[in-house]
Amino acid sequence: MTEYPADRSYTEQHEWVQVTGLIARIGVTEHAASALGDIVYASLPTVGANVAVGDTCAELESTKSVSDVYAPVTGVIAAINDAVADAPETINDDPFQAGWLFDIQMESGLPDGLLDVDAYEQLVSGSDG
Repeated sequence: MTEYPADRSYTEQHEWVQVTGLIARIGVTEHAASALGDIVYASLPTVGANVAVGDTCAELESTKSVSDVYAPVTGVIAAINDAVADAPETINDDPFQAGWLFDIQMESGLPDGLLDVDAYEQLVSGSDG
């Protein structure tokens, strides 16, 4: 079974959020990467773009399908992971570290509705059945 890092929050759309100060680093979980299959292209947001919770701000294309990545927080795109744009398979290989997608400078703290690691593991184990 996958070990999900406990130092993050998760969304029901399988994104993870790691917060340092008012910077939220966003990626997709191993569950999402595995469901997508081999990721061959990552379309990342533009630095400086404003995003709100629920906005589509990135797109991952795999050999199977295309999947949107949603903003789990409101703020401004502060950075993108150029390494993922150049080598999208990094998302499959290391979704929780090297495979991060983008950083958002949050307007305020985390919104309600994000899942802790236990709730996310319950969500994923429920969807595997």
